[in-house]
Amino acid sequence: MHLTATLTPWSAHDTRLILSCALGLALIIVLISALKIAPFLSILVGTFAAGFTAGLPLEAVASAFSKGAGALLGDVGIIIALGAMLGALMADSGAADRLVTTILDHATPRRLPWMMALVAIIIGLPLFFEVGLVMMVPIIFVMARRSQQPILRIAIPALAGMTTLHALLPPHPGPLIAVSALHADLGITLGLGLIVAIPAVILAGPIYGGMLSKRMQIAEPEEMGKLFRSETPQSELPGFAVSLITILLPVVLMLGRTVAKLLLEPKTLAYDTLDFLGEPLVALGLTVLFAIVALGWARGMPRERVGGILRKSLPPIAALLLTIGAGGGLKQMLVVAGISATIGKIAVGAHLPLIVLAWLIAVALRQATGSATVATTTTAGIVAPVVAGLPATHNSLLALAIGAGSVFFCHVNDAGFWMVREYFGLQLKQTVFVWSILQTIVSVVGLVLTLLLWAVLT
Repeated sequence: MHLTATLTPWSAHDTRLILSCALGLALIIVLISALKIAPFLSILVGTFAAGFTAGLPLEAVASAFSKGAGALLGDVGIIIALGAMLGALMADSGAADRLVTTILDHATPRRLPWMMALVAIIIGLPLFFEVGLVMMVPIIFVMARRSQQPILRIAIPALAGMTTLHALLPPHPGPLIAVSALHADLGITLGLGLIVAIPAVILAGPIYGGMLSKRMQIAEPEEMGKLFRSETPQSELPGFAVSLITILLPVVLMLGRTVAKLLLEPKTLAYDTLDFLGEPLVALGLTVLFAIVALGWARGMPRERVGGILRKSLPPIAALLLTIGAGGGLKQMLVVAGISATIGKIAVGAHLPLIVLAWLIAVALRQATGSATVATTTTAGIVAPVVAGLPATHNSLLALAIGAGSVFFCHVNDAGFWMVREYFGLQLKQTVFVWSILQTIVSVVGLVLTLLLWAVLT
């Protein structure tokens, strides 16, 4: 079956949609960078400009924006809020200090970036990227402060570890969607994914982070720095065991959910229990409650102080939540306008090798929609008709190539872009170097290694 059979011919609407998308993104960048308008308002203006230019009625643009913002905040917003509470509790109680002290006792300054990448991989394996990031942020801040290392030298390896796993390895949603759509083998995909992921983490993490931290000096942002600063004396820090249990509890709960989906029969008591406890909202909520008791009340911390820690954790993330919601609104408007089908026509018309084609479709869709899930789902659907009869290893490599393409140069319509910018107090240009280029390295390394494995395994 030829791939273009599922696509209609190119139309004037497709051309208009591409131009409107470019106009909207350019307007957002100008408003934020040149005019210093708040990102939330800039994205809102850019969304309406792109939607109007694309020919959507303004009420349809408004409806899509509200729907997209609400969906993303409903999915990510509460998780970020719970993560901020957990991070503040771990920082204020000294649990983050205890973990950092233990790591510093077993690592030289030269090895710290490698240790941070390893910690991020362990924590990020079963977690959504947003969950992993909000859990790692207090560790990153305290580690940079205590080790007197540039914050980017500590942060970038952690970011690389989490985003690479999110893009390439099951049980993250994108790789699972691709595996299902392409009828790939989960075990083979996981094994090949590790072969691809490890070099990607090394290049995008410790190596790129070491280079960038020498050229870009970033001070600790004042507001976030205060949130993740402890005044607890070293002698009164909580024990290592309770500190480690606190940060690993959501990891274990979400990993249990994954194991249940892979090994247990649905609708059984064990399956339903693990599935419920591993829901990100539930897992993080339970962890916050555990931290309140184990790091607060059980150690004699007054209830007023615990409540104050929880309250002070929320104001610093208000702008972040609004910006992420606006990015979701922009994404939904472009999806409603039909950007996915348009990008599919462009990529399929290029007549490239299958694995390069799959990667390019995912790249283009991620650039347009800001969603790795949309990029992965749509790309897998476009290439699925031609994978019948391919060896199992090739189906898995296609799934990995799609995952790699879905993280290429993520920018202003990406929730992760704004999380990194706000958490580390970066300017727009700095965020491009810290986040967009980091993800591009992961994406390109993923493509190169999948091509090599495709040639070797053919």
